[in-house]
Amino acid sequence: MTTQERTVLSVTGPEASSFIQGLVTNDVMRLKDGLVYAAMLTPQGKYRADFFLVPGGESILIDVATPLAADLLRTLTMYKLRTKVDVAQTDLAVSCGTGPAPKGAFADPRDPRMGWRAYDGRPGEDGVDWDALRVAACIPESGIELTPDTFLLEAGFERLNGVDFRKGCYVGQEVTARMKHKTELRKGLAVVGVTGSAPVGTEIDAGGKAAGVLYTQAAGAGIAYLRFDRAKGPMTAGDAQVVHQA
Repeated sequence: MTTQERTVLSVTGPEASSFIQGLVTNDVMRLKDGLVYAAMLTPQGKYRADFFLVPGGESILIDVATPLAADLLRTLTMYKLRTKVDVAQTDLAVSCGTGPAPKGAFADPRDPRMGWRAYDGRPGEDGVDWDALRVAACIPESGIELTPDTFLLEAGFERLNGVDFRKGCYVGQEVTARMKHKTELRKGLAVVGVTGSAPVGTEIDAGGKAAGVLYTQAAGAGIAYLRFDRAKGPMTAGDAQVVHQA
């Protein structure tokens, strides 16, 4: 299984760090330690794009799924206004692997099982079942588990080191902070056991009640968006049998 196609953007200029800091869910200051996983939200606190911020010398690079790249580039350009930055698409290639990290590669900050990422054109590892790794670690993928209706905390971004609650304001911050401090999450992504298979996006049924949606599946498990109060026993998703592995 290959990884999703990626595009690398660059943000360059004397105000690059402060510009990005005011837009994304994580703390740009963490770039001194390596990759930073983050997202950009709508003003209503919903998902717009997720990406890796990459230390790039005088630039901050943004490693994003290719289907999201054009919209992200337009959005960054819109927010730029008079800020002293240049935003552009690069021709850098992204490679990934799970073996020993080569020189110049960065550890994936979401989960150690996701290995390393590099941006110097080296080939990635062939034969890695990335879906199986994502499912085991409950890591959502843009365009699959992550959609315009997604709230980051329901998608596990705190567990995946994708959000910082001390960094200050960013677009969508108020909704995210309110979910963190004032509510108990009643819905969210979780790993489920799956016997059989079902198309991605199949609704999960628990005793005749809607209990969620089944997404990526691999090696007898899957990532599902669940209503936790209903996901307490045997469930079905189409022809598949599903059980919450909490």
